[in-house]
Amino acid sequence: MSKPPIIPETTAAGIAVDPRTLERVIPESRRPDGTVRKQIKIRPGFTPQEDVRRFRGTRQAQMDATALPKGHIIGWVPPSQTTTVPAPKAGLSKAQKKNEKRKEKRKEKREETKVKDSWEDDDEGEGEADGGSAAASGAKTDKGSHTPEKPNWAAAPDPKEAAKEGAEAEGLADKLEKLEVR
Repeated sequence: MSKPPIIPETTAAGIAVDPRTLERVIPESRRPDGTVRKQIKIRPGFTPQEDVRRFRGTRQAQMDATALPKGHIIGWVPPSQTTTVPAPKAGLSKAQKKNEKRKEKRKEKREETKVKDSWEDDDEGEGEADGGSAAASGAKTDKGSHTPEKPNWAAAPDPKEAAKEGAEAEGLADKLEKLEVR
């Protein structure tokens, strides 16, 4: 028979196995004023409320055993550590070459766009341009039109704005491709 550990493991209630007698006891301890509490024997079969585990049915226990770690995405495999070398353009199909050209144009367009220093710069330019155009048009607007000042959520979207949103979606798709999880 092996010897019990010198410092026995304790439960949440502080119950440990006495290494000499192999009985369950609450070991003696020292109070803040310096006096010593006596060792308390625990009856066989007694389980204090602190040590009672929460009841889990067989199906719940099975689900806990097979549960995936928090944040895990089913089917996701981390990318390999080796960096991929871009394929030469000679081996690309016609559609792939076309997509490469589109990506290059998007990159150039992003480089051309100027980043504004603050939101106020944007507002100043629009206020002057909108104020003059509204006065020139005589404030004549359609009931079915949609403007930032007077939004009409039932109006059909502008085809130019729909194309812009499509371009934004493609840009977002490119960013997702570049996303690396570490």
